[in-house]
Amino acid sequence: MGKRSRQRQKNQSAGRDSRDNAGWGAGYADIVKENKLFEHYYKELGLVPDGEFEQFMEAMREPLPATIRITGYKSHAKEILHCLKDKYFKDIQDLEIDGQTIEAPQPLSWYPDEQAWHTNMSRKIIRKSPLLEKFHQFLVSETESGNISRQEAVSMIPPLLMKIEPHHKILDMCAAPGSKTAQLIEMLHSDMDVPFPEGFVIANDVDNKRCYLLVHQAKRLNSPCIMVINHDASCIPTLQITTEGKRDILFYDRILCDVPCSGDGTMRKNIDVWKKWTTSNSLHLHGLQLRIAVRGVEQLAVGGRMVYSTCSLNPIEDEAVIASLLEKSEGSLELMDASADLPGLKWMPGVTSWKLMTKDGQWFSDWSEVPSSRHTQIRPTMFPPKDPEKLANMHLERCMRILPHHQNTGGFFVAVLLKKAPMPWNKRLPKVRKEVSTAPSASSNLHNVPESSLGDGEGYCAEATGDTQAEEEAPKGAAAAQETGAKQDGVCGPPPNKKMKLFGYKEDPFVFLTEEDPVFTTIQLFYDLSPDFPKLNVLTRTHEGKKRHLYMVSKELRYVLLNNSERMKVINTGVKVWSRNSDGEEFGCAFRLAQEGIYTVQPYIRSRMITVSVEDVKVLLTQENPYLSKLQDDAHAQAKKIGMGSIVLKYIPNPNNPTEPQCPIQLCGWRGKTSIRAFVPRNERLHYLRMLGVEVFRDKQGLGQKRSDGEKEQEEKLGKEETEEELESKDSNGDEASRPKSENCDQDKR
Repeated sequence: MGKRSRQRQKNQSAGRDSRDNAGWGAGYADIVKENKLFEHYYKELGLVPDGEFEQFMEAMREPLPATIRITGYKSHAKEILHCLKDKYFKDIQDLEIDGQTIEAPQPLSWYPDEQAWHTNMSRKIIRKSPLLEKFHQFLVSETESGNISRQEAVSMIPPLLMKIEPHHKILDMCAAPGSKTAQLIEMLHSDMDVPFPEGFVIANDVDNKRCYLLVHQAKRLNSPCIMVINHDASCIPTLQITTEGKRDILFYDRILCDVPCSGDGTMRKNIDVWKKWTTSNSLHLHGLQLRIAVRGVEQLAVGGRMVYSTCSLNPIEDEAVIASLLEKSEGSLELMDASADLPGLKWMPGVTSWKLMTKDGQWFSDWSEVPSSRHTQIRPTMFPPKDPEKLANMHLERCMRILPHHQNTGGFFVAVLLKKAPMPWNKRLPKVRKEVSTAPSASSNLHNVPESSLGDGEGYCAEATGDTQAEEEAPKGAAAAQETGAKQDGVCGPPPNKKMKLFGYKEDPFVFLTEEDPVFTTIQLFYDLSPDFPKLNVLTRTHEGKKRHLYMVSKELRYVLLNNSERMKVINTGVKVWSRNSDGEEFGCAFRLAQEGIYTVQPYIRSRMITVSVEDVKVLLTQENPYLSKLQDDAHAQAKKIGMGSIVLKYIPNPNNPTEPQCPIQLCGWRGKTSIRAFVPRNERLHYLRMLGVEVFRDKQGLGQKRSDGEKEQEEKLGKEETEEELESKDSNGDEASRPKSENCDQDKR
């Protein structure tokens, strides 16, 4: 990787996870929260209302309050909210810690359905105070199981402004670490009764290592509609998709363009920004931000919307990028008025005039004032448009700037763009779609899928846009260097075929199973899968040898994978639905169900299902390997009729009994000879037990509430539970085959 590529990765990685994770990590050494250049610059720009600048600076020096967001698409969101309100929030209010009175958490006024909350507690207090240990344990456990996200308040804004619907094809251009990506997935799955929404989320990041952090975030939501890819966002490849038997260019309905930035809006938690901030940061990032935004609108469908956001307050990174984008679009883009979309959110309108300052304090109000010696650092696109009429038509006041002191948040900038027509350098229509005689074969080796000769519908070319900066800073046609097709008929398009360069870890292939694959024979019979089960959506990660895990993706993502294996580097996709169980064959099937994919695959399963009560769920989640007789009569009778092997344990809420959870619960289990066991990772066990009102707090400091001997015994058992990953790790050694360990002991084959 060349020096420029490494620097681009470094730039694109900066300034994003800092705001997404709300800085819940380790603290900083004492840093003086002073930066005279910062104060002088923002005072001169006048972005803060008159008389509020001191208040603005005081807020910037205060620690950022902790905020959490409940995973909105899961049916137990209401149960988690009820649990938070009635239990944890009541326990922590009116406490006094280190001289600070803890206020009762409050819902964010602008976030729908009370799904996001903030408190005056800092991250350090929550982590370190013994009095808050119970709340901290809850946060850690529920975050791991994907039911809440610890995310800064302003970071939640862009996905809300995208107005996601379940059929939308969504691109997150600079996605790591993934808090916003998680929001996008939640919105896609707004109807839990639909296991495979028509839409999908493709989450991209330039940094290979950060992609795995992104995978971890996305995996918590167990969605078959997410794909993580690894590309430079400024030249992310144009993909193809099969629609009604025809191969066509993939244009996205929604794009999140959350670009790398200088991050001066994150000073409340990233304290080192105070000493590192300089005006040069914005000047260096402006070109990259503009190129990423241009590439985003190229891939946006006509009628689609792109949300551009930064955690910088600087107009060079904000309004200057939007103004330049609108000017290049020649009317193809419109800046939307989103003022009514988030009632309760306080924000400042975008500015229409600004000036530049160098790090040595020199100001420039117009490109004509910039000496030629600085032309490589300062570009014309950094200044406001000169034409008053053109500037007025841009409606830059529709941009939204969130100031920290208005609602006790971080600083943020967001703008919503609507695409009304193809970009002017892409006015041609895509070539006539070639007929595909059949849908791509499910048995296709993804690394051998032939490249289509279909041209690039909107390949960005620096020459066509007249963007001299892009021409200087990136090789001509670089944005399409990883795509296929050729420049024809004098139209700006991608260069001839080039082999895609990949960096980072080499990923295992994604291999789709055929309908005739012998794996399905036993699975079909054992679980009595319904005829509409989408077999072609099942994939594995190996060409040879035994298939260890089976994953499922949506039909649309399957076509994306099959058509674009040579264009993109896929890090991860799909949700695990079955895992190999080497001892399972003696019971009729070599694959057991995986808890991650139970909500995806269960609608197609017509046998091996036991309906359980609240008391049954408590027994299954607190006892390691209970006898069948521990179940209540109804569940016991059902279990006796089912042979040994993997099962589904299903709790159906009773609307006539509001004291019980009013959300369905589905657990993977194992039916032994005379026993039964829930096969659920530890944090998920704790989650369900909390929903059932069982106390699962483990008092490490000796300062928590006093518990009965029964509760202590229960906690010890929960503490010893192995995670599903630990159990599966034995599979590679030929031991226990991902099966509940007690079922493999001779004395427990009961």
